Amino acid sequence: MKINPFELERYFAKYEFAARYLLSCSDCEAVTMAELLELADPETRQLWEKLALGYTDSWGHPLLRQAISEIYQNIDAAQVLVAVPEEGIFLLMNALLAPGDHIICMVPGYQSLYEVAQSIGCEVSAWQPIEEQGWHFDVTQLETLLKPNTRLIVINFPHNPTGYVPSRDDFEELIKFARQHNLYIFSDEMYRFLEIDPNTILPAACELYDQAFSLFGLSKSFGLPGLRIGWIASKNQAILGRISRLKDYTTICASAPSEILAIIAVRQRQHIIAKQLKRIRHNLTVLDKFFAEYTDCINWQRPRGGSICFPRLLIPQNADEFCKDLVHDAQIMLVPSNLFKFGSQHVRIGFGRENLPTVLARFADYLSQRFR
Repeated sequence: MKINPFELERYFAKYEFAARYLLSCSDCEAVTMAELLELADPETRQLWEKLALGYTDSWGHPLLRQAISEIYQNIDAAQVLVAVPEEGIFLLMNALLAPGDHIICMVPGYQSLYEVAQSIGCEVSAWQPIEEQGWHFDVTQLETLLKPNTRLIVINFPHNPTGYVPSRDDFEELIKFARQHNLYIFSDEMYRFLEIDPNTILPAACELYDQAFSLFGLSKSFGLPGLRIGWIASKNQAILGRISRLKDYTTICASAPSEILAIIAVRQRQHIIAKQLKRIRHNLTVLDKFFAEYTDCINWQRPRGGSICFPRLLIPQNADEFCKDLVHDAQIMLVPSNLFKFGSQHVRIGFGRENLPTVLARFADYLSQRFR
């Protein structure tokens, strides 16, 4: 397999641990080991203290899969496969697709959601949003993108990088469209439960449609990317089995310590996510004030969910050049929109971390000095 470099990840590799200030991280504030272990119940505490560092079940620890299944409606533990989130994308695409297939994918988007399919030899059509309507993805556009060889629709809600969340009606129309045309759905739900308005939380795609595969994990909503634990949930047992066999060529199984810590986290998900949401909502009020003050430099569509937004630059410089100058002159890392295959006028701002107000104040100073 020949695959293009993952441009966003290469960008992070260059700047994430070199720049002093990070303004584009997509995850939430990381939970510490001490904080997580304090949440352990007697069973998981004993599992942790007596853990032997051997191989683990390729499908995932039975207690972890059981805990994960309880997140969903009408999904049982047998319908959950544990994998690193990025690994899940890679394996699912290779399990489902063949050269010559066509997929429809949301753009802008995370590169692997379409790049892996392209590396297999698939054709990709971009489903693009309407920025002026709050980054609305119009479901009626899907009909214009459909081809005789279309096999898969790739979706991501809450959306990275725009923070868009569709209405329940629009989401159900999307599911209906896939069912009518006998298409698979791959639903990246890594930011699930970070909806700003809890009334807008959507069902998981796998709950509504037997040919849907829902990707979730601990990296974003939980603030536990270091555990490298995610999963795919689906009622399609045959495809899950195919994914599990492909996994024999990647990680084989998960880290034993990570799985026990993951059981603690998933069991205590309401507590962990509530703390992340409190921080996100506070940071959104900080961003509201910032964007109101810098209307001459930058404009946003307020996100509906997740921990990221995708504002438009109004300055006389493209995003790529601006971000290079910013990290050089102010030690602030910001991600330009060209890394999402979406022009050169937007940047991604992450607001899931505790130090957002501090970093944003430094960013504001830079804009004032440079463009006012």
